[in-house]
Amino acid sequence: MISIKLLNKISPVYKSVWPEEAYSVSAEAENPQAIVVRSADMHEMEIEKSVLAVARAGAGTNNIPLEKLGKQGVVVFNTPGANANAVKELVVAGMLLASRDIVGGIEWAKGLKGEGANVAKLVEKGKGQFVGPELKGKTLGIIGLGAIGSMVANAARALEMEVVGFDPYITVDHAWMLSRAVQRARSQDEVLEKCDYLSVHVPLLNDTRGFLNAQLLKKMKKGAVILNFARGELAADADILSALESGDLRAYVTDFPNENLIGQKGVIAIPHLGASTPESEDNCVDMACRQISAYLANGTIKNSVNYPDCELEAGAAHRIAVLHANVPNTVGSITSLVAAYDINIDNMVNKSRGQFAYTVLDLDEAPPEILLDKIENLEAIYRVRSF
Repeated sequence: MISIKLLNKISPVYKSVWPEEAYSVSAEAENPQAIVVRSADMHEMEIEKSVLAVARAGAGTNNIPLEKLGKQGVVVFNTPGANANAVKELVVAGMLLASRDIVGGIEWAKGLKGEGANVAKLVEKGKGQFVGPELKGKTLGIIGLGAIGSMVANAARALEMEVVGFDPYITVDHAWMLSRAVQRARSQDEVLEKCDYLSVHVPLLNDTRGFLNAQLLKKMKKGAVILNFARGELAADADILSALESGDLRAYVTDFPNENLIGQKGVIAIPHLGASTPESEDNCVDMACRQISAYLANGTIKNSVNYPDCELEAGAAHRIAVLHANVPNTVGSITSLVAAYDINIDNMVNKSRGQFAYTVLDLDEAPPEILLDKIENLEAIYRVRSF
């Protein structure tokens, strides 16, 4: 029986991936092989030695100590793209809210309660203060054309907007997803200079923290709108507010409210609703469960955020999977130990990602326990698994 621990309540769709006769899934699981988490903070948690994998049912992993778990031989997964459609729809809603003062109009209309037959007349008299431009014909700039950014680009084209995007790391798959009408910018500055609306879809890293700052804002059209549905920390709040006050920025739409932004003129703060749809939650959980199952079953790693992805064929009779530091001579040390026991290596895969590496050996006979122990005792080794 495979034991899975839940740190948050998740969609019951997991039951279609993990049958009850083979998996025990609960918040109280002891000695689990894997953990599924959504928002729970894992930085101060003690992780049981039994844990082989952690899956975040969502994209962001700021609540997970990636390096710490990597050095414990724990592979961390996320679910990129599972909530992409939900976020895309909210970005489109954000553009509409920022273009025409819909929120202000709704709040104003509430104040007409009690005016009786005069409501219609007052509406016609007062509606002019909420006038705003249409999206058709305006230019949307997108920085980051991954799963979400590419879908936002296509949605904007369907609204007859001009779209210009920049992503130096765009994948072939995401490039194929884009409408031919999306213009490819040669630089980030080209996007900033052209756009009436800017939608940012980049990960939060040390070098992207505060990315939306005064220096960037100076390169944009006066009166542009910024949409941030990626991470709140991408924005330098003080710079955003200063640009709003001066009129250099018309609106800032964010899915990440904080004390600095709430109630400020020009800020539309949405309470982190990007992935808050039942479809999105189902998709995230389904993907997380399948990734855990594949890793536990045959060592396949897909959508890891600390170890390299490694697609492996099922059916190997005897397999050793080794999680280790990405340092010289480690692979040679592993294969030398295997050779010392006169065991033939039928196939070998070695991949690395930053400081972590993954080596998988398919052997023509079962490795003895003493061999596995010797590999695990090598200096750079974090974990050894056999199948």
